[in-house]
Amino acid sequence: MAAARADTLQSVELADGVEIQLRVAGPAVRSMAYLTDLLIRLGIDIVVAIIAFWLLPDLIGEEMTRGLMMLFAFFMEWFYNVFFEAGAKGATPGQRSMKLRVMSVTGGPVSLAQAVMRNFLRVVDFMPGLYLTGIVCMLFTKRFQRLGDLVANTVMTYAEVPQFIAPHVEIRAERRAPSQVLTREEQAALLQFLERAPLWADERRIELATLVEPLTGAAGVEGLQRLCGMALWLQAPEDKSGTPPPLKGAAMLRS
Repeated sequence: MAAARADTLQSVELADGVEIQLRVAGPAVRSMAYLTDLLIRLGIDIVVAIIAFWLLPDLIGEEMTRGLMMLFAFFMEWFYNVFFEAGAKGATPGQRSMKLRVMSVTGGPVSLAQAVMRNFLRVVDFMPGLYLTGIVCMLFTKRFQRLGDLVANTVMTYAEVPQFIAPHVEIRAERRAPSQVLTREEQAALLQFLERAPLWADERRIELATLVEPLTGAAGVEGLQRLCGMALWLQAPEDKSGTPPPLKGAAMLRS
């Protein structure tokens, strides 16, 4: 149990049943990224202020210059993260320095709407101070999500490409002819099932195999085994080898 809590690899099942692994980032590295971005923002504010108060007062007046600087500071505070996180890299300069990026929990890139939601809720995560609410929320969620992440359905991960879960064992299914004549479309669907099955979770494979119980005559694990055998038969119906080849990636079926 303790090992599971310490593991930052989180499995995510996509809409088509494929599982990927996201390596989520914890509060410590995220705090370092935040401090880096804070220093960058402060540096930009100072440089822009020096230039503005050197050039603009003679042109538009000191009060107008001060107002423009307050407006600039406002946009830097609220839209700095939004601009970078909704971009191609999905990360601010500080986050990139820590090799982090913001992603949707489905493993896809963050949309503009998600970036706006997660960053506008920073004010709630900051309460009552020093991001206490956000840190507590991260510590009590499996994927280290603060309130903004939960609402926007996002997660902070390391920037490495999400990994497909490597299948750990094989299935050996005996070739068997289908119990009824299949159309070309049905044969193509069965072969596609055989091709994509290694990328799916065990539960999804069994679920899909159960849907064609009238064809296999069995449900659950036995139905999956028979369905794979029929797909193997379609691949090579005349193969007479004694040992059926493995379907790499699926779960081992044991009697």
